[in-house]
Amino acid sequence: MRVPRLVGLMAVDAREAAAAHGVLLAAPDRPEFHRAVVDYVVRQYPPPGVGVPRGAVVTVWFEFGEGEGGGGAGVREPRVPRPGGGGLERELDRPGHPFEAITR
Repeated sequence: MRVPRLVGLMAVDAREAAAAHGVLLAAPDRPEFHRAVVDYVVRQYPPPGVGVPRGAVVTVWFEFGEGEGGGGAGVREPRVPRPGGGGLERELDRPGHPFEAITR
């Protein structure tokens, strides 16, 4: 038996397609997957067309819903040294010899 293509389907349709093909679904990002209806599948494993035994588990992931993640920026930490404040800044003189006398 082959894994059906579930990407792009709503949760309710993905469950029906999985049942029709004899595979089970797991959704690690949706603990209440059995109650999800309009969330769309954005990724699956194993991929479509792979041969699996009847009753094999296909893992699916869903798009972010209202108020969930979606930022994608990850953890932001302060950077040292901090960038300048912007605007024009004067160019500093190049350093000379460390033991050179300053005569200005």
